[in-house]
Amino acid sequence: MAQNLIRTGHNVTVWNRNASRCKPLVEAGAKQGNSPADVVQQCDITFSCVSDSDAVRDLVIGNQGVLQGISSGKGYIELSTVDAGTIKEMAEVITMRGGRFLEGPVSGNKKGAELGQLVILAAGDRSLYMDSYSCFEAMGKKTFFLGELGSGSNTKLIVNMLMGTFMASLSEGLSLAEKAGLDQYTLLDVLSMSSIACPLVKSKGAAILEGHFPANFPLKHQQKDLKLALQIGDDLEQPLHVAGAANELYKRTKAIGFGDRDMSCVYRAVNA
Repeated sequence: MAQNLIRTGHNVTVWNRNASRCKPLVEAGAKQGNSPADVVQQCDITFSCVSDSDAVRDLVIGNQGVLQGISSGKGYIELSTVDAGTIKEMAEVITMRGGRFLEGPVSGNKKGAELGQLVILAAGDRSLYMDSYSCFEAMGKKTFFLGELGSGSNTKLIVNMLMGTFMASLSEGLSLAEKAGLDQYTLLDVLSMSSIACPLVKSKGAAILEGHFPANFPLKHQQKDLKLALQIGDDLEQPLHVAGAANELYKRTKAIGFGDRDMSCVYRAVNA
């Protein structure tokens, strides 16, 4: 995402907990900040994308965090996939310092991020959304403005819940085909011409059959998102039977050592 901002002419300052990850961005033309607070002080708009709610909070309220650099009018956009409660909590502390806050979780995979083909699910401060639109155009193929804070995170979690349950079902289907003596590659060809044909079937199905699981979307993150979606269901008293069963399968896969591998490794637990 940062590379695409640089390529499209934006002035970019970067920071990462692992400083070495900033090197290719600096070589591409970005400046390197010394801390989250330093980045916020240097930039009118700051984007954050980290792994979970704890990382989001640490970035904002931790030592040399965003709150130490935010000031009146500066914008902060949270791209991470977290729960609506965390989003609203961070929005409150940032706006209390005079900053503007927008959530914008992104839907897509590593390749989509590299190609600027993400889908961005924005909600919150509409003026910040408008001011950031050229950035969204650089990073994504489509940006939705969904209204009130929490709408973006809830939408993203529902999308990832559906993706996770479908991935688990695809794994079961491929495993069942093998047990039934069917050719799994032929099954993938059939699926690719059926009404459920989609990029996930093509890419993840091939990864499963080749036994090659590069972490385009780590399984531990998929399980985290299923857990968060189930929490939404509990809060709203909406049964999520299929998602609940899928979550248990991902938890089992993570427990046997595949948490850092791609989500398609759920096949390993199904086919054990």
